[in-house]
Parts: sequence; C-alpha cells; structure tokens
Amino acid sequence: MTSRRQFMMTIVPAAAALSVMGSARAADAAKADEKDPAAVGLGYKHDATKVDAKKYPTYKAGAVCGNCQFFQGKAGDAWGGCPLLAGKQVNGKGWCSGYAKKA
Repeated sequence: MTSRRQFMMTIVPAAAALSVMGSARAADAAKADEKDPAAVGLGYKHDATKVDAKKYPTYKAGAVCGNCQFFQGKAGDAWGGCPLLAGKQVNGKGWCSGYAKKA
C-alpha cells in the first residue's frame, strides 16, 4: 500500500507533464486553410476585411475571430483554435459565418 505522500509525489508531476503536452499540441495545431471544404462552407477568411459583404450579409466591420465566442485563444492572440473548423488555428483577424460575438 502506498502512502498519500507517495501518491502525491507521483501524480502531481504526471499531471503537470500532461498539461504541458496538451498546451504544446494546441500550439502546434494546423492553421485553417481558406480552401478547406469546411472553411469554404463557413466563408472563412484569414483577413476579415476581405469578406464579401454581399455574399455574407451577416458580416459587420469589427467582427473578427478574436472577439468570437468560439475563438479558443487568449485576447490579443494572433492565432487560436476554433471548434467550427475542427480545432484548427484561425487568424484572430479572420472571420466566418459562424461568428458569434463573445459575451
């Protein structure tokens, strides 16, 4: 039988290692390709200023991935994951039709 101390000495470093590995995987995630079928379906653009407003009337100036509720990066990050594009990295200055303003 192991003591609580032995257990803690084993589990804490293991949890820290898993956390670091998860962060590294997120940082290494592939960047979204505008020509990817999912991106095309959502009208994703790396640069929101290049969105065709006639084709996507829901687009409004200032609506960018960086202030979308789905953006998984921190405020001000250049790139962050997006569950709408299978967790791929999207540009914080990008836009897609799935945009929903962060509360």
